[in-house]
Formats: sequence, C-alpha cells, structure tokens
Amino acid sequence: MFSDKQKPRTMSEIGGQPNRIEKNTKIKGDIISEADFRIDGKLDGNVKTSGKVVIGKDGYIHGKVECVNADIEGSFNGELLVSDLLSLKSSAVIEGTVSVSKLAVEPGATFNASCTMGGGKAGASNSGGFKPSMNTKNEPAKAS
Repeated sequence: MFSDKQKPRTMSEIGGQPNRIEKNTKIKGDIISEADFRIDGKLDGNVKTSGKVVIGKDGYIHGKVECVNADIEGSFNGELLVSDLLSLKSSAVIEGTVSVSKLAVEPGATFNASCTMGGGKAGASNSGGFKPSMNTKNEPAKAS
C-alpha cells in the first residue's frame, strides 16, 4: 500500500489526454496545455506545453511553440523552443528561429531557420571551451 517504488504515471496523471486539432480545422489564438498536442489542421498563434507537440503532414503552425519534444511532418513558421528533442521528418518545412537541445533531421526536410543548440534556451553558450572559427576564406583554420 505505501511503497517507495514509483510506478510509471499514466497520461491522465501527468496532464490529461493528448489534445488534437484535426485536418480542415483552423484556430486563431494561444494554447496552453500540460498534455501532448497534435496539430493536423492550421494554428495561427502560440502553443505552450510541458509535453510533446506533433505537427502532422497537413498541419501548419504560424507563431511560437514552447515544448519538451516536437515531431514535425508539416509546416512551421515562427519561433520554436524545444527543451529536448526536435525531430524533423522528410516532409517538414521549418522557417523562423529554432532553439533546441537535440535535433534529428531526415533527408528531404526543409530547414530555413536560424538554430541555437543548448538545452532549448536561446543564447546558450557553447560548452567545452570550443570557439567557432570565423574563417571566411577557403583555407584551413589556424589554432589559437
């Protein structure tokens, strides 16, 4: 009855059932949720969730998205802040700014965005003391 062992929590205990915007549905406004979110329709606004955001093949978001993980098959235009893994499928089209911890891109995906990596926080600094070279000529970089 009283155990120190933690059992896996269900989705309803974490934040409820996953949310879904179906194909042929347009929404204008902001969405805040603790559960996962799948968009197969169109959203003009912002999404903030402590779960995962999935943009289906026919889905489109124009706005700002803040989430833990994201899988994108459709289109996104705006600011994307992913604190863990962003996975771009081959049909994905991304434009805007992206801040992410980990990035996976399938061949064929369109990624026209400025990208910052480092825990999903914009402006995160490089770790390990590595300084990128500003060498613009076609010659080997020199160690400093």
